[in-house]
Amino acid sequence: MKQVPEKANIAAQEQFRTETLEPLVDEAQQGKIELLFMDAAHFVLLPFLGYLYSLATRFIKSLSGRKRFSVLGAINAVTKELIMMTEVAYVDSMTVCALLKELALRYYDRHIVLVLDNARYQRCRLVVQTAERLHIQLLFLPPYSPNLNLIERLWKFVKKKALYNEFYSDFQFFCAAITDCLKKTHTEYRDELDTLLRPNFQSFNNVTFNP
Repeated sequence: MKQVPEKANIAAQEQFRTETLEPLVDEAQQGKIELLFMDAAHFVLLPFLGYLYSLATRFIKSLSGRKRFSVLGAINAVTKELIMMTEVAYVDSMTVCALLKELALRYYDRHIVLVLDNARYQRCRLVVQTAERLHIQLLFLPPYSPNLNLIERLWKFVKKKALYNEFYSDFQFFCAAITDCLKKTHTEYRDELDTLLRPNFQSFNNVTFNP
């Protein structure tokens, strides 16, 4: 079983995928543009429990969940290069602007198209004006469309590799585990991610929904 956001507009997603996103992927693969997907992940310091059958319920002490390690990342749809900013709190519009400036430096002689969701801190005037000044094209996804954002798969991968079935009693170790995993995207995990991050996007046009 898989979940689909209740408010997702399937028709709008399908139109965006076929008429906008897939042509941009083709252009990026031909070297005409740099196509990147941006999103923030907020990793909360809590146990990521595994599950198995047991005759007795077992308990472990959990932390409060008040500490979080936030990562704002942009991943290149073709090269799989990851550019990221980290915050020991929340990501905001200033973090987004800092990443935009980093992208402008990294691809200074290229046309950049950045796909992102509709979070308020990403669609605010400051971010839009900064992108215009840096000549970065912002392409906002239809609402409730994580299936069309390539970097969402990376966040799930990080949780699986660094957090599942793990308990970090120290926040610094928690942050280090996530950062170390992200740094290995182009080395140890390259082959796995080349397959996982192929720019093929889930369509819900012909799927069956259960009530």
